[in-house]
Amino acid sequence: MALATALTCAVALSLTACGKDKAKTEAAATTEPLQIAPEDLRHMSVGAYAVGPVITGSIQPEKRADLRAEVSAVVQQVLKENGQQVKKGELLVRLDDTSIRDGLASADEAARASAQTFEQAERQYQRLKTLQAQGMSSLQALEDAELRRNGAQSDLVAAKARVVTARQLLQRTEVRAPFDGVVSERKVSIGDTAQVGKELVKVIDPRSMRFEGLVSADRMHELKVGQQVNFRVNGYSQSEFVGKIRRVDAAANATSRQVEVLVDFADGKGPDVAGLYAEGRVESGTVRSLMLPEASLLRSGDEAYAWRVKDGKLAKVKLDLGERDARRGEYAVRNGLNEGDQVLRSPGSNLKDGQAVKLVATPPVNAASVVKPAASSTASGK
Repeated sequence: MALATALTCAVALSLTACGKDKAKTEAAATTEPLQIAPEDLRHMSVGAYAVGPVITGSIQPEKRADLRAEVSAVVQQVLKENGQQVKKGELLVRLDDTSIRDGLASADEAARASAQTFEQAERQYQRLKTLQAQGMSSLQALEDAELRRNGAQSDLVAAKARVVTARQLLQRTEVRAPFDGVVSERKVSIGDTAQVGKELVKVIDPRSMRFEGLVSADRMHELKVGQQVNFRVNGYSQSEFVGKIRRVDAAANATSRQVEVLVDFADGKGPDVAGLYAEGRVESGTVRSLMLPEASLLRSGDEAYAWRVKDGKLAKVKLDLGERDARRGEYAVRNGLNEGDQVLRSPGSNLKDGQAVKLVATPPVNAASVVKPAASSTASGK
């Protein structure tokens, strides 16, 4: 019993000592100043950011064609799939032309027969005309021959028109690309019955992409042709695009009360995919203010804070933020910081208000210390 009691006391004393040591370590860590390098600080300065109406919309091609069936027929071939490039005049869809070819052959035969009838009527008219001049035929017979000749000529013209119509129908059974581009949407498959007006395939020119945006009608007075527009495209790797307003509609949409604005890409290089959502801002003016990026902000609900370093201590400062600059992703600071203040560039989550801060220089990289071990290891290898 005495031995058990002694062991229990020893364990209790050791645990008490460990708890005291841990408390001392935490207290020392708390009182120990936070070491930061000059690169961890950001100096607040006044910058300019663009202000203007927000524009939202999508990327759409200016050059696009919705190819539809012009004859009623069954789809025999679909030669291109979505995303494939096509050249002008290249065959995309072929429809069944059996009945149309039969109609063309019938029209050709009718035209040939009409041509023979006209030639015969013309020869008879010319003979009667010669006989009548010699007094060997009556004027009535000549007039009847002329009427037959004119009727045969009309029938020949009508027959030739039917041949042209049949050939046009035959050409319409082959749907070809109207320009160089890409197949964006295929609507039919082999065996489908294509009625007149049915959508077959869509072709777009990715080089003609533009931003078709909408702006609130109450800010329409701020829009002008040629203004710069900074916007982002959802799902596209490039962070930001720049464009210029080409056209502003004169009437607002009756439902949304927004005005459509067409924006051309400034460098002519836009996304290759149509229909992507885009959002940005029209630069109708600039405002000078203190600017702070998102990485230097600490969010807590609807409130925004920054960690300011002043007199060797950290201070959690509440900020009043303004609009966000779409070009650089920075926020305007209306209140909370002054020009020349130093804030942490990328604050962590374990900081405390009033914590001591110690500025340390970044140690230079010693090239000799890096090369020496390599040399020594080479020597030892020898």
